[in-house]
Formats: sequence, C-alpha cells, structure tokens
Amino acid sequence: MLSLLHIENIAVIECADISFDRGFNVLTGETGAGKSIVIDAISAILGERAYRDMIRTGTTMASVRAVFTDVPELPWFQENGVAYDSEIVVQRQIHLDGKNVCRVNGSLVTVSILRKLGIQLINIHGQHDSASLLDEENHLGFLDAFADDAQLIADHQERFSAVMALRRDIQRMSMDESEKLRRMETLRYQIEEISKASLEAGEDDELEERRKLLQNAEKLSNGMDTAVECLYGGDESDGAASLLAQAERELARLSRYTDSFAHLHERVADLMYQVQDVAEDVRSARDDLSYSADELEQIESRLDVIHRLRRKYGATCEDILGYLEKAQKELDEIEFADDHVERLKAKLQKAEKEAWKTAYALRDHRKGKAQLLSDRILTELAQLDMPRVQFSCVFEETELTASGADSVVFYMSANAGEALKSMSKVASGGELARIMLAMKNVLAEKDRVDTLIFDEVDTGVSGRAAQKVAEKLRSVATHKQVLCVTHLPQLAALANTHLLIAKSERDGRTYTTVTPLDIEGRKRELARIIGGANITETTLKSAEEMLSI
Repeated sequence: MLSLLHIENIAVIECADISFDRGFNVLTGETGAGKSIVIDAISAILGERAYRDMIRTGTTMASVRAVFTDVPELPWFQENGVAYDSEIVVQRQIHLDGKNVCRVNGSLVTVSILRKLGIQLINIHGQHDSASLLDEENHLGFLDAFADDAQLIADHQERFSAVMALRRDIQRMSMDESEKLRRMETLRYQIEEISKASLEAGEDDELEERRKLLQNAEKLSNGMDTAVECLYGGDESDGAASLLAQAERELARLSRYTDSFAHLHERVADLMYQVQDVAEDVRSARDDLSYSADELEQIESRLDVIHRLRRKYGATCEDILGYLEKAQKELDEIEFADDHVERLKAKLQKAEKEAWKTAYALRDHRKGKAQLLSDRILTELAQLDMPRVQFSCVFEETELTASGADSVVFYMSANAGEALKSMSKVASGGELARIMLAMKNVLAEKDRVDTLIFDEVDTGVSGRAAQKVAEKLRSVATHKQVLCVTHLPQLAALANTHLLIAKSERDGRTYTTVTPLDIEGRKRELARIIGGANITETTLKSAEEMLSI
C-alpha cells in the first residue's frame, strides 16, 4: 500500500509530506486548492507523463518520493535487476530541460520501466473512466479484463497472424499481367547485370587494398631498400646486423674470462638473431614487390564496375550478391506465381478455419463470463441504490480480427418498464459514475493491486445515491487501500483518514498544504462542505451527526 508521499515544487505545493493509512482515505478542500496536484504527483511516481509546467515557478526541478509497504515479490524486480524489499521507495525528479530521473530502491530505471511497476502498485480511476463507458469500442476490453481470457486471446492472435501473413503473400503475388511483365523484365536485367560481373565475396576489399599498395609501390620500394641497407650495411658503412655480430663475438670472448659477461652475451645474441630475421624478411618483401601500371589500370577498371553495382544494389560485394539471390528468388516466385498463389490459398483456407475455431472458443468463453459480469454488476448496482437497473452484454458477430470475431456493447435500462438500450443513449452522469464504480469494484477482485484511487468519480451523485457510493467505497476499503478525492460530505464522513488540502498566500506567492484532520477538524471541514464558507451551529451539528454514524 502507499504509506508516504513526499512532494517538492510541484505547482503550488512547495513541500508536503502526506501519510496514508490502510482502509478509506479521503482528500477534500476548496475547488482549486490543489487536490488534483496530489493525484498528478502520484501519477508521476507511477511512470505516467510529467510535464515541465508541473514545476513550481522559480525553481528548476520538481521531485516526488513515495514509500510503499507490504509490497509482494513481483517478477518486475528480478526482470529489471532491482533489489526486492517489502518496503520500496520510488523517486522521480522532473527537470526544466525535460530530463526525468527515476529510481526504485536507489536503482535507476527508465520512465517506461517505472510505468510497468506503477500499474502493479496503484490503479487510478478518474472522471474520464465514466466517459470511457460511453465509447462502445471499449466495452469488449472491459469484458475481457473480467473474463481473464488472455491465453485464449493469445492463441487466437497467433492463428490470426498466420492468416494475415498468408493474405499479404497472396496480395503481393497477385499482380496484373502488365505489372508482372514489367517486374520480370526489371529483375532479369538486374540479375544479368550482377551475374555478368562475376563478383566474389570480399573482392572489393582485396582490390582496394592492392590498389593502395600499387599507388605507393615506389615509396615502399625505396623505404625497404633503405631499411635493408641499414640492417645489412652498404659500401660506406656496416649495417646493424654486422655490428651486432661483431659485438656478439667480442662478448663471447669476454665471457670465457669471466662469467659476468655471459648474461650480456646472451642478450646481444638474441638481438643479433632478431635483427637478422627482420633483415631477411624485409629483403624478401622487397624482392617480392612487383607492380606495373597495367595492373593498377586493371584494378581501377574492376573497381569502377563494382562501384556502379554498389550504387544500385548494396554497399559491399556481399550485399550485392545477397540482392542477386533475392532477385532470383522473386523472379522464380513471379514466373510460377499462379502455382504459388493456389498453394497459398489452400494454406489460407486452412489457416482461416483454425482462426475461426479459436475465435469461436473465445466467443463461448466471453459469453459465459458476460452473464457472470452482468450478474455481478447488477449486485453491485443494487447496493448503490440502483435496484431496478437492468444490464446486459449484447454480442454481434464481426469479421475475423486480432481480438476475435465479436463486437460487444453494454445495454442497460435504469427504470422499470423501459427497454434495454445502448448505455450511451440512456445513462445519466450520476448513473455512469455508479456503473463505473460497480465495474471497477468487480474488476478489482481480479487483480493484485492493493491501492485504488478514485479522483472525483462521485461527480453527478448526490443525496441517497451519494450515501450508497460512500458505503460501497468503505466496503471496498476493507480489502483494498482506497484514496478518494471528493466534494461529498457523505464520502468524507465515512473515511478512516481525512486529509485537508488548503491553499493560502504568503509574500505574494501561493502555497498549498496537506493536513490530516482530527475529529474537530473533520467536523469543521464537513460543515464547510455542507454549508459553504458560512459555518453555523446547524452545519456543525449536521457534520457531527454524520461522523457519529
């Protein structure tokens, strides 16, 4: 669960430490006080997008640190090389230059990797979730999340991918005759041009190395002549080999008189043999050096051919030969395209049959779970003061897609005697909020996320319905940690922990503070929510009654 949140320099929050407890935590405050900033800060440490505009004016960096306790040993830790502890610290710094620095237990992680951890720690549900219920494109996803059919979907997607690959191959090979003739003519020209050159792998590198040698042959020859003379000697001087031989003989003679010269003799003897070997190698290289202007001209001509092919078919001889192989394969496919297409069509028919089989299995599973989802949602809605609502998942068969062959739309009737219609046509704002809460509660039973955050999901709810929503959230909080941003006194009154978000001005700057409320503080805050800024004995009495329930 989320135990502690430390915020620095995010919008109007200069510095705040917020402690959360198990159970039902609520955050209240005047509109604009900064409640959404707290949610934005939590989103940041979950790896969601963070903007430079979040950074408090006059500072260059914002930071958020969160402490989570009783965290299970998720596979994420081993997969990302982060030391596991049941208490983890997540930190994120947001800089004006756009740089983000994220750490988990001190280990640096990327924002995308942090996001993979974040979705396993907290689920945030906001007002936009209710709006997403109106988009019928999302309904199948809601059902699948409840149906727990990931393996069935994966099996179907594997079959569907095979179908799509075969369809692409057939489309690629099913060209009209004029296009086919043009392509064959192009391929034959390219194959002939490359084949005529009789290239060998690595030939271009060898030729360029030989050209470099020939272009510098005279310098090489003169240099080797000088080296040989220095080593062997010439008409006017002894070479290094000759001088070392003389030194070796003298040291050998001296070592016969005293052992102290024996080691020096060995060292000079080694040098003499090495110099003699080098001298022989240099002389051999000089004797082997042969070149002519004709050879250089032939190499230049051959490289010109290769360079022309390079510009068309690849950067190296290996690339050009690889292109030749592909061109020959494509030509064969086109020449025998009709036969290939017929074979591919037979494979496609079989693949489509397999894909439809997995699509039907997925549909059967979904329909079974759809009835269970409807029953569970109706039970939840009855507890949320919507006992007469009807809810159903309506299926329609579609063409084969990666998600199966189903379209699912949620239908409902909020009033007795009314026919079921698409939810987008009949649900009011308050009803949507309760339906989403019911659905989130049902789906929450399927995951291991310990903390749920509800950001003003009670919008459009009031009176008895608000009381039911409050009771439902408190019920959820018996097995999950619940954080709720609210304007409703019914919700705030049932909280285990009540945090007040307040805004003030000091020295021309705006500051937001987060304060845990004791019983008297809760009473005054509830009175403010009930009656506005003018707190009276009546509103205080009402607040006290609500807290005593």
